[in-house]
Amino acid sequence: MNKLIQYISRPVRGRVSVSGSKSESNRLLILQKLFPNIALKNVSDSDDTKHLQEALSTNNKTVDIGHAGTAMRFLIAYFSSIDNREVILTGSERMQNRPVKILVEALQSMGASIEYINKKGYPPILIKGKKIDRSKVQIEGNVSSQYISALLIVASSLKNGLEIELLGKITSIPYIKMTLALLNELEIETSWNENIITVSPKSTVDHKIVTVESDWSSASYFYSLIALSENGNVSLSSYKKNSLQGDSSLIEIYKHFGVQTKFDDDLITLTKNKDIKLKPLTLDLVNSPDLAQTIVVTCFGLGIACDLTGLHTLKIKETDRLIALKNELGKLGADIEVTNDSLHLKSSQKINSNVAIETYNDHRMAMAFAPLSLKVPLIINDAEVVTKSYTSFWNHFESVME
Repeated sequence: MNKLIQYISRPVRGRVSVSGSKSESNRLLILQKLFPNIALKNVSDSDDTKHLQEALSTNNKTVDIGHAGTAMRFLIAYFSSIDNREVILTGSERMQNRPVKILVEALQSMGASIEYINKKGYPPILIKGKKIDRSKVQIEGNVSSQYISALLIVASSLKNGLEIELLGKITSIPYIKMTLALLNELEIETSWNENIITVSPKSTVDHKIVTVESDWSSASYFYSLIALSENGNVSLSSYKKNSLQGDSSLIEIYKHFGVQTKFDDDLITLTKNKDIKLKPLTLDLVNSPDLAQTIVVTCFGLGIACDLTGLHTLKIKETDRLIALKNELGKLGADIEVTNDSLHLKSSQKINSNVAIETYNDHRMAMAFAPLSLKVPLIINDAEVVTKSYTSFWNHFESVME
């Protein structure tokens, strides 16, 4: 489905209930499988989370998780630790070209039995689950935090727990902290001293109901809408002041664009400060790279320059997001350059209209560009790709346009 969207200078007002965080939900679903006493509320309704739930409930030997990258990483560690469970873990064509070698080698060093079926370093893989006794592992700290979180999530279920030594520079720290905080909420003991993370073993947890906070990445598109609006006002639920999610950095980042955030219990209300003086933006997004697409589109729509760094993980997402941004913003008239880990946009007041935005099987491409329809009519190709993380996105997006 290709979608024409045009809301030029339209007021932005309304209230939206955003689904639970995909990041929190996927971590907690694995933990719930390991510790069945956990009950979950406000679980994400994203395709990725649905794929994970199906994978955790099936007894089939072949488990296909489609485009769900988080599910792939977490399930590699999970199935490796389940004694006598043999699984072929596979996914979409893109997923079969997303690397898993670093995680696989870490698990193999712990004694896990994992074999590549086609291309070395990539799914599909054959996993023969077994009891893992080795309690120490090393892994690069500057890779996707999902590799590290995958190990942390299963760590407490291992006989001797786990000590992870992170090698080199550590990136995406908020996501690692999120995983540790969720473990702590279940009274699983953890520690993080310099480059060593330790998780103690735990056989059972007490009955507990955990409510998943709504997704801050999903909130980013409404922040962009307010920034690009003349006088917007949107309320979103359910969010926490002391969020575990790194993407809650939106609150501070979008002040740069004049977006104010007010908390009222679990409700946040976004309003536009019309008196803000816009300036070029320089930002290191090493701790929240998933915001990069939304931020650069906001900057382009407002006609301001930006220099974003810390983006090396974007090249191994659903698509090479840096190249995708260069291609699509270029079609809109942007002067933009990218490197392997950065993006540089020059200021410009010109925006080409009626451009068809390719989404590259990437949910964030569709949602990041949608707010630009406040400036020019746009066509979003393969618009339903948003269901990967935000099933109700288009309904919610249209509901706040008066």
